Amino acid sequence: MKFIGIIPARYASTRFPGKPLADMDGEPMIQRVYEQVRPVLDEVYVATDDLRIEEAVKQFGGQVVMTSAQHRSGTDRCYEAYAKVGEGYDIIINIQGDEPFIQPKQLEVLKSCFNDPKVEIATLVKPFHPDDDFEAALFNPNTPKVVLNKKNEALYFSRSIIPYIRGAKHTEWLAKHTFYKHIGLYAYRADILKEITTLPPSGLELAESLEQLRWLENGYRIQAGITEQETIGIDTPEDMQRAIEFLRTQRK
Repeated sequence: MKFIGIIPARYASTRFPGKPLADMDGEPMIQRVYEQVRPVLDEVYVATDDLRIEEAVKQFGGQVVMTSAQHRSGTDRCYEAYAKVGEGYDIIINIQGDEPFIQPKQLEVLKSCFNDPKVEIATLVKPFHPDDDFEAALFNPNTPKVVLNKKNEALYFSRSIIPYIRGAKHTEWLAKHTFYKHIGLYAYRADILKEITTLPPSGLELAESLEQLRWLENGYRIQAGITEQETIGIDTPEDMQRAIEFLRTQRK
């Protein structure tokens, strides 16, 4: 199978305008994401609607494709980029442009999901640790949770805590059950990506503001690869400062 990675990158962001080009200790963040994933994929493209991002990607030697500014989601932008790049790839991986610490091993876990020819869509989940802080981790609505069936297929994603542990104090939940954090990295078979971009927003998606619920509501199956590695997403300038400090400690 041939795998192509596409990194959707918008300049506009309510909480962090220009985020893909934000300096990350000497390099734009989009470059760090690109260089993290390039070694384990057949091709990688940044998909953007902004000429500043296009120019930055070209400057560091990356591949970039211009896409419409009207897309509702990164998935839609991924499909347009894939259609423009051309056919010849079996699996498209949608890589978040604000995850500069994504690990090649995580991509390998995601790729391995497609060893099963029945898998349509794959994503990553990470078990919460029993010692994680309940309020900061499990109770955080900005950290989507997911429940899985025995085949490690997603049953449901939620910003709420799922499942509910009856008869136990909240502070005991992490010790009593394995909860899973969703890591927003997706891979799709090419024909499935085309299909899901034609679906209208669904009720569950609108309620939770989680795009993947649209796919579940329409009967698509989402296989989950399990990783023990954490990622550090960057949503605000404050997140970037913490990420830079983490990067510097890694270099020591």
